[in-house]
Amino acid sequence: KDGTVMAAGNKSDGQCAVNDWSNIVAIATGGYHTVGLPKNGNVGATAYNKDGQSDVTRWRSWSGIVAVAAGFRHTVGLRRDGTVVAVGYDVDGQCAVGGWNDIVAVAAGEHHTVGLRKDGTVVAAGGNKYGKCQVSGWSDIVAIAAGSHHTVGLRRDGTVVAVGNESDGRCAVGNWRDIVAIAAGRNHTVGL
Repeated sequence: KDGTVMAAGNKSDGQCAVNDWSNIVAIATGGYHTVGLPKNGNVGATAYNKDGQSDVTRWRSWSGIVAVAAGFRHTVGLRRDGTVVAVGYDVDGQCAVGGWNDIVAVAAGEHHTVGLRKDGTVVAAGGNKYGKCQVSGWSDIVAIAAGSHHTVGLRRDGTVVAVGNESDGRCAVGNWRDIVAIAAGRNHTVGL
């Protein structure tokens, strides 16, 4: 409640060095880094930074952020005006979000970034291996999640859609009903 952050786990890359963070209203974790969004909208990040995924304090474009997402080695920020910024590993174009607008939510997977527009449509950037970025036909979406190799959308009517790697059944959500929240892990999808 007081905006401080705690972390547990592998500390080898500094991803748990959050004890001095304060006034935090949202957090996100990536493959090897942690991102914190304070009340003032000036994002902070800690840990592994080989690909620049923690370089969110260096750029003026990272002010006025209202939501954050962390992918495997990239970080995404949603600005108050509905535009999006991203830094970090961009080999597959997962940071190519500069032209996005009217975005109300963001999610980051291993090599892709997903944005939910005000009108309930979805955009995606990055590696499209397994078809995880094939979201252009989605509509009436109210929430999104990005796993390592799949993307999930929650529709207004409580049903769920998913695209991407279908092995292990991670995209087998076609018969889900009355869902109010979704999450995507490396090899699985969860609905509440």
